[in-house]
Amino acid sequence: MMNNLFSIFDPTTSVMNLSLNWLSTFLGLLMLPLLFWLIPSRITVTWYTIIHSLHTEFKTLIGPTAHNGSTFIFISLFSLILFNNFLGLFPYIFTSSSHLSMTLTLALPLWLSFMLYGWINHTTHMFAHMVPQGTPPILMPFMVCIETISNIIRPGTLAVRLAANMIAGHLLLTLLGNTGPSLVISTMSILLIAQMLLMTLESAVAIIQSYVFAILATLYSSEVN
Repeated sequence: MMNNLFSIFDPTTSVMNLSLNWLSTFLGLLMLPLLFWLIPSRITVTWYTIIHSLHTEFKTLIGPTAHNGSTFIFISLFSLILFNNFLGLFPYIFTSSSHLSMTLTLALPLWLSFMLYGWINHTTHMFAHMVPQGTPPILMPFMVCIETISNIIRPGTLAVRLAANMIAGHLLLTLLGNTGPSLVISTMSILLIAQMLLMTLESAVAIIQSYVFAILATLYSSEVN
């Protein structure tokens, strides 16, 4: 039963042994031509407002020492995850953000580049960050171990958090949908209402998780400056 249940996340479309499901990751690129119309639509204006708000917030988090344009990578990361999360809610569209191979590919290179940049250019600051201010001397060795472990598991927590939230919502939708054929007509309306409420919740989760991923990546980058 569980193997069949989790098989909804398996890539199934293939041509010449090459999986085409991962191409759905780039479906968000189809939205780009809408941004180049001379007269913007309401969707374009709303999107520009969101991007401007994110740029202001990310710039505040990174701090005054940030380079110009350093927020663009985090805005692009937010956009990519948001499009993938939302498109995965539509039928027959592969959700690449529910796979660790996708989320870990986003989280691990970011974290590794931040660590290399910090330890090469700001070594003293990185060592000082291992021991919080005001720590008693007897606890310093333990704090170094705790901070080291918490720092190492950061890309894993980023990846697992996003993938687990996407998987959980899709599994709930699948479980509720599979109970439909066994229900009588009088209880079918309850199932439909539950599905609509869960779909609304999943839409909120899609936004929140992409925002959390981008915010945490921004905070990790601000620690190395």
